This record gives sequence, C-alpha cells and structure tokens, in this order.
Amino acid sequence: MLRNTGQEPAPDAPGDLRAIGAHPDHWYPVAWSREVKPGKTFATSFAGEPIVLVRPSAGSVFALEDRCAHRQVPLSKGVVNDCTVRCCYHGWSYDASGRCVDVPYLGKDKLPNGVRSYPCHEGNGLIFVWPGAGSPKAPPGTIGASADRAYKTRRFGKIVRCHYSFMHENLMDMNHQFLHRRTTGKVAPRYRGRRAGPDWFEVDFSFRRPDEKPPLGETVIVGSFRSASADSRDLMTVRTEYPYQTLRFWTAGDKPVLHVWLGYTPVDAAQRSNRTFILLSVRRPKIPGLLDVAWPVLAWFTNRVFAEDCAIVEMEQAAYDSQGGDWNQEVFPPIRELRKLLAANGRPPAHETS
Repeated sequence: MLRNTGQEPAPDAPGDLRAIGAHPDHWYPVAWSREVKPGKTFATSFAGEPIVLVRPSAGSVFALEDRCAHRQVPLSKGVVNDCTVRCCYHGWSYDASGRCVDVPYLGKDKLPNGVRSYPCHEGNGLIFVWPGAGSPKAPPGTIGASADRAYKTRRFGKIVRCHYSFMHENLMDMNHQFLHRRTTGKVAPRYRGRRAGPDWFEVDFSFRRPDEKPPLGETVIVGSFRSASADSRDLMTVRTEYPYQTLRFWTAGDKPVLHVWLGYTPVDAAQRSNRTFILLSVRRPKIPGLLDVAWPVLAWFTNRVFAEDCAIVEMEQAAYDSQGGDWNQEVFPPIRELRKLLAANGRPPAHETS
C-alpha cells in the first residue's frame, strides 16, 4: 500500500514500475568476452534463469540452460570436450543446440531429451543472449564508439543491487549532480529539451561551473577539446533505447568527446539486482599518447562517479523494499515520461498478463 502523502498520483503514472520485469525479447549482455576462457564454462543468469556459457577451444561460444537434464546439477561445473559440455556428475554431454549427444552407459538410440539453448552473440567485447521465446532480432552491431580508432574504450561494471529502472532514471536525471559534489565539484546542469519514440526517449542537458575549475578527471576527458571561442559548448544527450542506454557529451564540433553505452541485465528472479555493463569511449586528443598516460586518472574518476551512483540507487531499492511499494514523488517531467516508456516496453507481472 502506498503512503498517503496528501497528493494525488500523476494521471500518467505507470503504476508500480519496480514490479515490471525487463522484457526477455531482446539481446542482453551476460558476460564480458574476457571472462569466458577457451575450453571453459562460465555461469551467469538472466532474471533468475541459470545460463552456462561454453567456449570450445575451437569454435564460437554458445549458451545453454545451466542444469543437466539428469539430476539438475549445474553444467557450468562440467568439462568442455571439443564442441560439447560434459556434466560433472554422470558425464552426460550436450552440444551447442542443447541436444544430449552422449550418456556413457546408454546406447546412442536411447539418449534422453536435452536442455534449452539460447541464441548467443559475441561482439564489442561482450557476450549477449536472447532469453525470450520469440525469434531473435538481428544481434547488436557496433556499440557506441568502441570500434572507432579515434576513441579509447574502457569496459567495466558490476552487479548493482537494484531494479534496472533505477539505473535508467539515475543516468537520465542530471539534476542529481549534488550527489557527486566531492568528486566533480559544483556543476549546474540545465535541461534543454527531449525527443521520444515508441521504444526510445532522450534528453539534452547543458552544463556550467559557477566560479570553479573542473576536477582533474574531467580535464582528462574533455579539457583538451574545449576552446575559448563563442561557439564552444558543453552539451550532453542521454538516451534510453530499450533496453539499453547511451550518453554522449560534446564540447564543440559534431563528434562527441565522450560516448558511453550501458546495458542492465537482471540477475535474480525478483529483478532486485542487475549486472551493469559499461563501454566508456573517450575521444583521443591531438597530442599522441596523452590519453594513454592519463588513463589511470580517468579510470579512477569514472569508477568513483559510478560507485556513488551505485550506492544511491541501492538506497532507493532498499527504501522501496522497506516501504513495500513506490512512494517516490517525481517532479521532473522527463523522468515521468521515461517511466512510462519503461513500463510500456517491459514485461508486467504474471498476474497482470493472465
């Protein structure tokens, strides 16, 4: 039950957004490519569904339900043989389609049913699966600026203990810069406009610093691209294109200085945790090697901002859990629109679809 605040909910409120699951009919990142070694397995999940990634010594990575059809033990504890994975218990073997291809103590004409396989795609240093029941769309192409040699990209992220919708709201609402005051200093964002479509929504912000120099981390990212000319500008566009999110930052010219792509994959069945995957691409300055030298400072800076965001959204989730519902009073119109988009594209609870 929601608290009686003396205010009526907005007529366009989407109900309890935190009860709406991420829609499975999309490609979701479930691991970094570097995590899945040749000839090894890797245990992951989507919304409580256990998934094992298998990388043969020769061949493409594939994804299966992470439980043997025999005794339900995790296949991720098994052994990779050629292009199959063998269960650690009785040695049942499965190929990339999930078909059981060998039970050591049965004849080939007596093989049992196999396990579910998931469409799998690897690219941009990520491994994606399609957890939905429908036919998969074309897999993601180039993500952000990760393939552009004019940029240097770092890949990072972690499991964040909150519903994925808190992540979308946090990034899109730049009015929360007070949270980062010890890391970024005084920043005054200004909302400049929005655009929307059936499965996407984006907003623009400009920024200024009232009588304060930017911190070293910001100088590393954008300082060398700023000019004193009248047409110099700081403009940020944050876009949710369901289920992903992007951030682009310009100082001058047509090419962004910063291009960030983010994927939020629910981990548990209740979707109270998500694994966040971030590809952060920084445009290389004209001075060769300057960005490489400054990279440790940039990593420290972005890690600290991300840590502050993670801590606050986890507080939001904790408040939701303790209150038994969403008591938020959202006053920023773009976030109210974003919530409607997430609700419209997500998957409602089972009792609402039955």
